[in-house]
Amino acid sequence: MKGHMRSTTIIVLSIALGYCGRISAQSETQQPQQPPPSGAASSTPSKTPAQAVGLFVYPQKEQDPTLQSKDEGECYASAKQQSGIDPANLAASTPPAQAPNAPKGGAVKGAAGGAAGGAAIGAIAGDAGTGAAIGATAGAVHGRRQQKKATKQAQQQTQQQQASAQQQNLDTFKRAMGACLDARGYSVK
Repeated sequence: MKGHMRSTTIIVLSIALGYCGRISAQSETQQPQQPPPSGAASSTPSKTPAQAVGLFVYPQKEQDPTLQSKDEGECYASAKQQSGIDPANLAASTPPAQAPNAPKGGAVKGAAGGAAGGAAIGAIAGDAGTGAAIGATAGAVHGRRQQKKATKQAQQQTQQQQASAQQQNLDTFKRAMGACLDARGYSVK
């Protein structure tokens, strides 16, 4: 019996070591991917200032790409200064939206209403105190749920207002930059 256990153990260990050896050999033959050299050209060109804010700029007076890039950079800086809006950091340039007043005390109000209703039902059944306690508990739970729902709606409304204000700021910036580029002989869309 000992001989049989020993040979089974040896077989199991041999299989395990052989499997580990194959995994090790496979990982050695696979070469890790090397990042491209830092001097290599990137496959995606960097965006111009106009492209970064979503404007399409076309030269109307045969301006070369170097002059167009210079004009876009200057108009970007001018629009930022004139509008007071930094499109790279819209959240900071947008005043926070005022949160609507979410209702408070939903559990207390619900408990009071539930207690009154429960007391009335309990009086009919012959035990107003128990009815009031049950009604108060049910009313408190309902009041809390209503308050959470109202708070969630208020938060969603605030987020929508914030997103709308940011979009308005970006549109204002685009108009300022577009006017500058238009004055320099570009078609802006």
